[in-house]
Amino acid sequence: MDTLNIQTPYPNTNSNSTKPTDPEKDISTTDEDEELCPIEEVRLTVANTDDPTLPIWTFRMWFLGLISCALLSFLNQFFSYRTEPLIITQITVQVATLPIGRFMASVLPKTKFQIPGFGSRSFSLNPGPFNMKEHVLISIFANAGSAFGSGSAYAVGIVTIIKAFYHRNISFFAAWLLIIATQVLGYGWAGLLRKYVVEPAHMWWPATLVQVSLFRALHENEKRRMSRAKFFLIALICSFSWYLVPGYLFTTLTSISWVCWVFSKSVTAQQIGSGMRGLGLGALTLDWSAVASFLLSPLVSPFFSIVNVFAGYFLIVYIAIPIGYWGLDLYGARRFPIFSSHLFTAQGQAYNISAIVNDKFELNLSNYEEQGRIHLSMLFSLTYGFGFATIASTLTHVALFYGRYIPN
Repeated sequence: MDTLNIQTPYPNTNSNSTKPTDPEKDISTTDEDEELCPIEEVRLTVANTDDPTLPIWTFRMWFLGLISCALLSFLNQFFSYRTEPLIITQITVQVATLPIGRFMASVLPKTKFQIPGFGSRSFSLNPGPFNMKEHVLISIFANAGSAFGSGSAYAVGIVTIIKAFYHRNISFFAAWLLIIATQVLGYGWAGLLRKYVVEPAHMWWPATLVQVSLFRALHENEKRRMSRAKFFLIALICSFSWYLVPGYLFTTLTSISWVCWVFSKSVTAQQIGSGMRGLGLGALTLDWSAVASFLLSPLVSPFFSIVNVFAGYFLIVYIAIPIGYWGLDLYGARRFPIFSSHLFTAQGQAYNISAIVNDKFELNLSNYEEQGRIHLSMLFSLTYGFGFATIASTLTHVALFYGRYIPN
């Protein structure tokens, strides 16, 4: 007669072990494993614990958050007109608001009061020590002011072009409506695609991990020989001190073009070697703002992303542009500068944009035919062309890498 084998719901997979299994311990272990992020970088940076008792919607948060949003919006728009745009990100606010928040926590009154219309709920200007959650929300306000790391709102460029290049007026309401519409469009797409680009654990953003690491360094107590907060403070002082050299004292360090120095009388050498007006072949820089002005800091991007950007940059700047400019002379490209954002006539002269636009901001065809077609520099035209190609390439990327999941 066969014996009845009873299998426990949590079997011990090790046949050599004689220790009984603990179902409760296995359940807790399983829950902890489910809370762990599948991305190693996220697991090492983000804590999986939370303190729900910390106050969040405090006076300090609203006061510092709104001021940070407005201040970063102004500063980034102001510095966006530089040749190398200086982008002030939320990291600056993270560092600056910490001592301010702690100062407010020490001086604001702790008296509780009630506001009519809120029932029996009591409020206080100082509910306790300045905590990490308040700090995070303040930084989110600041991040919105810096166009989420991009510096300034993209649509402001449209308003600037209308006023500065076309010399036409646009009402404040129309400009404000244009900027707000383009900004909230991003929120709308994020909301519609939240299930696919926000909620999945694999959709992680490397730049956010830098912010999380800094928050933990500023708020958590460490027993290391040198804490992360101390290391960050030293690096901040050193970087700020060094920026005075290429930024004000010796601006040549922003672009060291040794090719231009050696062949100072050659136009072709200037086009190839200039880091400001050419392809920048062999050019060096000791100015961090020049490195991170357009593609942001490479320190927060994964290595595969940096390699991908460099490969695309190399193909466009050092292969496609030289072939189109010197090899094929496409559309008479050699009559114009290789690197310029200006518009030109067929003879290489500056194009008079104001002459082809009437008072109603419409194209004047007769004046346009008189001046001729608009010509762009090779780098400017290819950059725009590849920019439109990248939009279409997102569909190709999804089809190639994730097409098998779409029918499901």
